[in-house]
Amino acid sequence: MEFRTLRSFLAVAREQSISGAARSLNITQPSLSRQIMELEEEMGVKLLERGSRKVTLTRQGMLLCKRAGQIMDLVQQTREEVTAAEEEVSGVLHIGAGETQAFRTLAAAVRELMARHPGVRYHLYSGNAADVAERLDKGLLDFGVFIEPHDVTKYHYLRLPLADRWGVLMRRDSPLASHDAVRAEDLWNLPLICSRQALAGGQLLSWLRVPADKLSIVGTYNLLFNAAMMAEAGTGYVICLDGIVNTAGDSALCFRPLTPTLKSYVDVVWKKNQLFSRAADLLLAELRERA
Repeated sequence: MEFRTLRSFLAVAREQSISGAARSLNITQPSLSRQIMELEEEMGVKLLERGSRKVTLTRQGMLLCKRAGQIMDLVQQTREEVTAAEEEVSGVLHIGAGETQAFRTLAAAVRELMARHPGVRYHLYSGNAADVAERLDKGLLDFGVFIEPHDVTKYHYLRLPLADRWGVLMRRDSPLASHDAVRAEDLWNLPLICSRQALAGGQLLSWLRVPADKLSIVGTYNLLFNAAMMAEAGTGYVICLDGIVNTAGDSALCFRPLTPTLKSYVDVVWKKNQLFSRAADLLLAELRERA
């Protein structure tokens, strides 16, 4: 399997058309069709469903598309690291993270690194812990940022100094909005929208003091933005971290902290035995000074 063939397959998946992909790649349509047929023969499976107007991916094709994208990302990242000038610190740092106020510590470290080494650039990937861990394990990220509870034992990690506070995001006209803080029993009979990671980790259910099947959990989320719109629509009360959604000014939403206080610590993690670029080494040193 050649990189050229994977690039061609990704173009077909993107354009949903052999002819459109051929134009974007500046090759002939018969040449591209031959590449795709040879790829299907090599894989031993059908990758495309060819319709009269467009092509669609089969289940196996969707899996290959995902893996091919990761392979091409890794090739590009490797090329950037290898071609970076030895005498100057440059290149791209790849950082994956969930939504957390503690990321401010990492952002400040990146700012300081870029001020001293303006050739450094960065690429941010946003996702939940499972998404970030998958990309980290495949070598697509230099660093991941995990919100606890999460198993970090298979990584090296550095705990950031800021901890995130849990609370409830709700409409300003909700009955609970008049409270200064929210107790567990205030939530037992309300429609809740919860973080999947927090539920799986058990920390949230331990605070709520009741099993999940005794609660009215009407929805779950992995990133908060869309869940906040569900709260604004009156769908439910979102249990989330503070400071991710802006509730100031004329926002229809407000945030109330949990009582007793529930906090989550945040870790920056990296693979064991990872060979860092010079830029990644310097960023880690900067983070250690701030931790």
